[in-house]
Amino acid sequence: MKIAIPLAEGKLTMHFGHCASFALIEVDPTQKKILKREDIDAPPHEPGLLPPWLAERGANVIIAGGMGQRAQELFAAQGIQVIVGASAETPEALITDYLAGTLQVGNNVCDH
Repeated sequence: MKIAIPLAEGKLTMHFGHCASFALIEVDPTQKKILKREDIDAPPHEPGLLPPWLAERGANVIIAGGMGQRAQELFAAQGIQVIVGASAETPEALITDYLAGTLQVGNNVCDH
């Protein structure tokens, strides 16, 4: 499983579509551990670009602070599960909580 997290200054950014980079983290869900982390620069902002771009890089899940409904639908069409409402934590903290089933999510901070 590979989880994508949009980053700003090393932590999850609330502005998903305008992030500077993504942490792509390979995990073993049965052993509940992180196998590998790769940070990659985000492509230039362009509506509809990120879902296929992340799918090509093997992402199965994206953890976001906020994401518009249309973007969520585009990710679903690529077979990528979207989790919104996460807080601005480090990727490792978010992944650890996600794998443990304890990831706390609040409101989707995006309204478009």
